[in-house]
Amino acid sequence: MRNEEVIGVVAEIPEGHRHLRTTLHLADGTTITLQEATVAAVVRAYTAIKTGPLTSRVALRGRHVPDRKPGYAEWQLLEEPEP
Repeated sequence: MRNEEVIGVVAEIPEGHRHLRTTLHLADGTTITLQEATVAAVVRAYTAIKTGPLTSRVALRGRHVPDRKPGYAEWQLLEEPEP
């Protein structure tokens, strides 16, 4: 998705919820709402690449995590080991 396709972004904690939702409003009228865990995973990958002097790629894969910290999502995007 090109930057020009995004005409607006709204980040908020909806009433009655505890976690952030980020909604992208696209030029073609489409909206995409991301849960906090998804945005956090993307930010983690972005930060790893931008701050790691030898890191140029991060791959994330969705996994069911039954033994997780309280408050964390059961489905998480976690780093894949590099081949």
